[in-house]
Amino acid sequence: MANSLGGFCRVNLNEDAVADPDQVAHEVAALVHMSEQNITKRRKLGFFSCGNGNPIDDCWRCDRNWHKNRKRLAECGIGFGRNAIGGRDGRFYVVTDPTDDDVINPKPGTLRHAVIQLEPLWIVFKRDMVIKLKQELIMNSFKTIDARGTNVHIANGACITIQFITNVIIHGLHIHDCKRTGNAMVRDSPSHFGWRTMADGDAVSIFGSSHIWIDHNSLSSCADGLVDVVMGSTAITISNNHLTHHNEVMLLGHSDSHRQDKLMQVTIAYNHFGEGLIQRMPRCRHGYFHVVNNDYTHWEMYAIGGSANPTINSQGNRYAAPKNRSAKEVTKRVKTETSEWKKWNWRSEGDLLVNGAFFIPSGEGASASYARASSLAAKPASMVDSITSTAGALGCRRGKLC
Repeated sequence: MANSLGGFCRVNLNEDAVADPDQVAHEVAALVHMSEQNITKRRKLGFFSCGNGNPIDDCWRCDRNWHKNRKRLAECGIGFGRNAIGGRDGRFYVVTDPTDDDVINPKPGTLRHAVIQLEPLWIVFKRDMVIKLKQELIMNSFKTIDARGTNVHIANGACITIQFITNVIIHGLHIHDCKRTGNAMVRDSPSHFGWRTMADGDAVSIFGSSHIWIDHNSLSSCADGLVDVVMGSTAITISNNHLTHHNEVMLLGHSDSHRQDKLMQVTIAYNHFGEGLIQRMPRCRHGYFHVVNNDYTHWEMYAIGGSANPTINSQGNRYAAPKNRSAKEVTKRVKTETSEWKKWNWRSEGDLLVNGAFFIPSGEGASASYARASSLAAKPASMVDSITSTAGALGCRRGKLC
């Protein structure tokens, strides 16, 4: 996290994100009511015959011609990051070259050349490819990376940095074996490159950014986190991802002393936390976190942790505890006395607790606090298996249902 900020076009979060969690809570309540009415009408018309109950997937995957209507995806967001439009209003950019030989003067046709451009872009891939990044992939605002229809791996090098920008969608990538890189000059826009110190080696690092949607990616085995959201980032949705083989999976909140993260609102929905995971699914600080309809089939230490008084609203998840008798607890309050964490608002509502799993709630059930940590209507936990059955990068092919 110690990187130089160089020539980034900084986002003013008070203008480009919703800075008031109460305002978001009122908007979400109205949207949930409207969505439930629309779903009832659509079901009566038979529109959901190919759906699995996952509202993101049901929005676009029933279209056999999805590849001709790629930008429809931008209308399918849910949760706190639902307004992320990515590159919807720009042209398509086709990545034809998997190389990353020159991080100061990237070649046209490479992924790095695409993401540093100033205008909105919807980035797609000409063919299957493995991209080994020499340095962090430093993105600019209003970009979609859409790997549907191809098998694209970002692996064995640096990975993705979303820093002081807004409106990004990342969909359909395999991101794994990310390494620590840095102490190098890297371009972040057509007109600027600057010095980058060492990066942590996260699969996706979201730093001081807003309106970000990370959907249907397969993430594993990185040097630090799989998804980290820090330094005042807000309006984030992390959905439909398959996460495996990693220790510290997901960090939401920079540090106990970084009070700017009090405004953070993050939705964690429809993900499969799978084989070989140990802890932090997620680990939260300060803000408001909606953990909804995820499938937790593996953890070795704990699933959900936190410090610095975060509000955690866990709804309709399936938590399957490991065999280890000392690791049955879903929750962990990190380095905090019981007298303190008992005041924190953590609740489990409609969760399915399997194999001896147990969730220790806390707080007084403050309705206003949970309103700020509510971003969509939870489905029954009994539906989690079908909702998350295709989590991760999809094997879509053109002309067929995805």
